[in-house]
Amino acid sequence: MLLSFRVANHRSLRDEQHLLLTPSYPADQPAGSGWQAVPVLGIFGPNASGKSNVIDAIWYMRKLVRGSLKESEPGTGIERHPFALDATARTEPSSYVVDLLLEGVRHTYGFAVDDEHVVEEWMYSYPQGRKAKIFHRTPDGYTYGGRSPDSMRQVEEITESNVLYLSVAARSRQTLVRPVYDWFAGLLVRDVTMIRPSSRFLQQQVHDLDRLTALLRAADTGIESAEMVEETDLEFARRSARLGEVPGLLQRRKEIVFRHRGEGGATYVLGLGDQSLGTQAIYDIGRSVFVALDRGRPLVVDELDSSLHPYLSAQLIRLFTDQDTNPRGAQLIFTSHDATLLGRIQGDEVLQRDHIWFTEKNECGMTELFPLSDFKPRQEENRERRYLAGRYGAVPVVNDEIFAAAFHPAVMSKAR
Repeated sequence: MLLSFRVANHRSLRDEQHLLLTPSYPADQPAGSGWQAVPVLGIFGPNASGKSNVIDAIWYMRKLVRGSLKESEPGTGIERHPFALDATARTEPSSYVVDLLLEGVRHTYGFAVDDEHVVEEWMYSYPQGRKAKIFHRTPDGYTYGGRSPDSMRQVEEITESNVLYLSVAARSRQTLVRPVYDWFAGLLVRDVTMIRPSSRFLQQQVHDLDRLTALLRAADTGIESAEMVEETDLEFARRSARLGEVPGLLQRRKEIVFRHRGEGGATYVLGLGDQSLGTQAIYDIGRSVFVALDRGRPLVVDELDSSLHPYLSAQLIRLFTDQDTNPRGAQLIFTSHDATLLGRIQGDEVLQRDHIWFTEKNECGMTELFPLSDFKPRQEENRERRYLAGRYGAVPVVNDEIFAAAFHPAVMSKAR
């Protein structure tokens, strides 16, 4: 499980920001859950306040861990996104740190990079609660802990300056670092606004089709059933001729089609691209939700509420907060503009107090990330109403006159 995430000098996150997932209100957690980190964390705030940049920073860290070895050529530097509104920040390193609980043992891993190379990188574990170094990389060289085998020193010799040591060590089958690497490999990141009407991933996981169909039916989409179909012989022949491909080398296309009940009880078949944006969003995120819950993985979603009714967003969140549907300790981290998720939906609270974080951007364009717990909220207070009233901050400051003037020439003249 993710216990915390820290980031500095990434896009609008100029100064170090700390996202903490350890419970602030243990009494709010389900009785007997044993969770040492909250299963859900939602980030709320106005447009352009930096919510998505928090998600982007997590994604960037995963991308570098997973891809720095195969994507970075020696001497080509490191692609990164430092704070752009400060000349000094552009030359300073960007840093990323995760605190994880893996198989009951706490692990800390982090790195700092500039445009050219890895400035620093480290990993520690805490067996029996005691800090134990696995490796620490600085400009002066590498140091290792007593449990680190000599083979890890050999990995050091083949690690380029613009490549993470963790990426190389994991590929070299170093067992001490593998749990952390595997956590990043299992991290799921979704952007609901980037709907991809493709069934490619379902072609590999056909067994999830029944569950996805059930999810779509439960969401009142009008879908009765779904199935995987192949293009017909005629369609295949025409495509082969059009592309000039040898039929034996071209694979038949597969597609998910959905059956709807229409007028007079007739059944109509529609493809994914013919469905509403909301149906596509449920379909697109559904597979990731199933994988996260089945395997106990973290799922990070930008703009969870995009194209989804608040009832559906709330139901997805409850899949993670309910021990019966989340027995393996999966986590959901999301951003949203939907203030109704801060209150009650169908009589039940969607989010507990320590599930809620906010972002604000100051006059210099720097994002500040802070938890609801900073305001010492009472358990029974109406958080949705207080948020919309500005009691927690993180709401847009809108100039009504200028806003209206932007859309109405007469008002524009008056505003001048």
